[in-house]
Parts: sequence; structure tokens; C-alpha cells
Amino acid sequence: MSIKTILVSQPKPEGEKSPYFDLAEKYKLKIDFRPFIHVEGVSVQEFRTHKIDLKEHTAVILTSKTAVDHFFRISEETRFEVPDTMKYFCISEAVALYLQKYVTYRKRKIFFGKQTIEELVDPIKKHKGEKFLLPCTDILQDKIPLTLEDAKIPFTKAMLYRTVASDLSDLEDVYYDMLVFFSPGGIESLFKNFPDFKQNKTLIAAFGPTTANAVVKNNLRLDVHAPMPNAPSMTAAIENFIKDHNKKK
Repeated sequence: MSIKTILVSQPKPEGEKSPYFDLAEKYKLKIDFRPFIHVEGVSVQEFRTHKIDLKEHTAVILTSKTAVDHFFRISEETRFEVPDTMKYFCISEAVALYLQKYVTYRKRKIFFGKQTIEELVDPIKKHKGEKFLLPCTDILQDKIPLTLEDAKIPFTKAMLYRTVASDLSDLEDVYYDMLVFFSPGGIESLFKNFPDFKQNKTLIAAFGPTTANAVVKNNLRLDVHAPMPNAPSMTAAIENFIKDHNKKK
């Protein structure tokens, strides 16, 4: 079977440059993009049932741009005026810079790590007197709260948004040679939309160990896995697979 069509379960890359576009051109592939999951904010009514008082917190731990958006959304919807004294601890510089959409960037109140929660612990520990809020999703990685707890950092977990399956009913009669997944939620969405899905000859690619585990747990065959030493990205892993596949033909 030759690989001609690929469905990537993410939004289409913005702009004209992307490794996916290069891959499509190089191997004459048709690559489509379709998010299998999307984020929905919790309502004010639901948030209030959690009995979290935003006024009691003096610092926010932000693990993604989505967390930034929903912290300020819920603040606005609950009529909580975020004080200028609020401190922000961001998981990466990219998230810290994204904060400029909502607040004036000042070094004395915005701190960031390189990319992981472990790297953020030291800056947080230097401000132990703060009362921390952790805006998060319903599928927050256990590693984040556990790392904070191990470091004895007191915080309040606030579930402000959840990941839900997108409606994919229009794809019911569409066939792709390969499906590419980036989260367990994408696999859940596949079966929620198509409960009778049978893999057959369809190739499945997964990025990250948790996604790969979800593939296997759902009794699917994992054909392509990234990151790997010889394939740090999903596109590199797909290209390696195509090369090997073509050699065997």
C-alpha cells in the first residue's frame, strides 16, 4: 500500500511555511488538518460551585496560553478586577510574552521557566508568601500539581476549561492512509465520533508516550511513534516511515 493521504488531528499551520507542507510536496502527499478536540471554558455558574475566591490569590501559575486566556476570561465574567500587584509564574517565555495581551510586561511581576514545571519551582519558591492559583484543564497532567506539592508550594487548583471531542461526522465516509494523533483526547474523540472504527490497513502515528499508550490501550496498532532519537518531530518520523516503506516496495 502506498501512502498518499494523511489526516493530522491538529489545526492547519498558519503561514506558508511548515514541515508538513514540505513533506507533502516532497512525497506528493495530500495532507489534511482537522482538530479532533477543542477547548471549552467552564461557565461562571460552574466555576462558582468550586467556591474559589479569586480575590484571595496574589499570584497565578500559568502552564499554557490557553490557561492565560481562561484566567482573564473568568476574571472578567465574575467581575474580578485583576490587581496590578498580581504576580505571574509562566511555564515558558512564550507564555510570559503572551501575557502582554492582557497586562503590561514588568519583570518584577512576571517570571518564567524554560519549558517544564520543575524549572518554574525555583522562581516560585522565592515568593513563598504569595497565595498561588493554578488555572487548568480537566485533563491536567498529574506531574504539575505533584511537583508543586513535593516542593511544598501551597496552591489552589482552578479548573477553568475542559477538552472536548470535536464533531467529525462529516468525515464518516472519508478514508485516509494515515491518522496522526498528539494526545489521548484525540484517540477518545476518534471512538466517540466513530464507535465502530476498525483500523484495518489505516496507519496510526502518535506523538509522545501518553498518546502512544492510548493507541495501544484502545487495541490499535501503533505504526509511527515520535519523538525518537532519529526522529525528534512528527514530520521526521513520518518521513522515515515513508522512506522505509518505499524501500520495501
